[in-house]
Amino acid sequence: MVDKVPGSQRKLFGTDGIRGVAGEYPMTPELALRLGRAIADVANRETKRQVRVLIGKDTRLSGYMLETAIASGICAMGGRVMLCGPIPTPAVAQLTVSMRCDAGVVISASHNPYADNGIKLFGSDGFKLDDALEANIEQLIESESLDSRRARGSNVGSAYRVDDAQGRYVVFCKTTFPSRLTLDGLRVVVDAAHGAAYKVAPTVFAELGATVYPLGIKPNGRNINRTGALHPSVVAHEVLKRKAHLGIALDGDADRVIVVDEKGQAVDGDVIMALSALRMLKHRTLAKRTLVTTVMSNLGLERAIVEAGGKVVRTPVGDRYVVERMRRGGYRFGGEQSGHLIFLDHATTGDGIVAALQLLALLVEEEKPLSELARGAMVRVPQVLLSEQFSQRTPLKAMSKTVKTIEKLKAKLGKRGRIVVRWSGTEPKLRVMVEGERQRTIDSYARQILSAAAKDLA
Repeated sequence: MVDKVPGSQRKLFGTDGIRGVAGEYPMTPELALRLGRAIADVANRETKRQVRVLIGKDTRLSGYMLETAIASGICAMGGRVMLCGPIPTPAVAQLTVSMRCDAGVVISASHNPYADNGIKLFGSDGFKLDDALEANIEQLIESESLDSRRARGSNVGSAYRVDDAQGRYVVFCKTTFPSRLTLDGLRVVVDAAHGAAYKVAPTVFAELGATVYPLGIKPNGRNINRTGALHPSVVAHEVLKRKAHLGIALDGDADRVIVVDEKGQAVDGDVIMALSALRMLKHRTLAKRTLVTTVMSNLGLERAIVEAGGKVVRTPVGDRYVVERMRRGGYRFGGEQSGHLIFLDHATTGDGIVAALQLLALLVEEEKPLSELARGAMVRVPQVLLSEQFSQRTPLKAMSKTVKTIEKLKAKLGKRGRIVVRWSGTEPKLRVMVEGERQRTIDSYARQILSAAAKDLA
């Protein structure tokens, strides 16, 4: 079963907020200021007190520019701004709830290069805004109605720094780890990708007892994502060098994680989901015996869950759609192959640190090396993931050669495999995933699809 992407007429917001090159539309201070005003205006309608908005960011150079602009917009509408500085995306979600804010704003382009930036929004409940509300905010940004509703004189808002934001989040993360357990005796490499978790991530694991070897903790505004989840080979090298029990690689805003076992082999989100969900099924703690994941997760994950007596619900790509489906269906665990893992009993969005702690708890209780646990979790179906950047984005249904090629190859695969073709939610990049019995065959199929796309877009 695969859910459809909720329909909307959004132009600024993609699958995970607004993104683009910093200094180019839409990532300009002018638009950020109007966005801040629109956020405050929407929140003003829901509360009778002064609106409170919390802002966090990653370590990109352009974060200062956008943070100031958004805060100015909120103050211009009479709101109160809480500035947290560099903290993970899930920290903003958690602090928005715990500090009783009306909205949370994250300034981050996640795994994108440092020259990009982005803006994500959370509601007072800690969940990302739905498509309809984002569309409403877009309309406000483009309308002139905001200009007549700005605050004046003594009604203008204010901003202040939340100096202990990182400490609050460290405490929260530790509460998600079973109180009866510690990480004493474990050697852990933690790569924060020079991103938002460069301070909090090593602290969390060290305070729980692990010997931590930190990487990616010296951000300079330009080196975000040069290590971390996008480059697991870096942490793998350090794991082998330190003879560590495992490595934890986060992305720039720490909402996803890739783990490396003691042999230096990457363990992606699918394997972590298999390990966690199978354990939950065994202990009858997996809500409705269901795991929620996206169309990109390996068929081997689904087979493992079904064989254990569970079921899998698939959604479009994007952790927000996983969360939305979980909330609608009453499910409590889900995620993406890329490492966005949502333990809804602990967090309202993907959280790389929290997910790593859940895996570590399993590791401590089983008293087995991660490589052994991962090997028994699922049998991966051969899969290939290819992508290609184009100068323009054209709806797939209008790409006739591509559609015909996909249909022909799907017929050849039959029930022995799958094909998923989609545009990236943040850039004009076509992504192709093919699964099947033979690696050589699926490699060829993926290349054929990208070749057809190149002809359509020539």
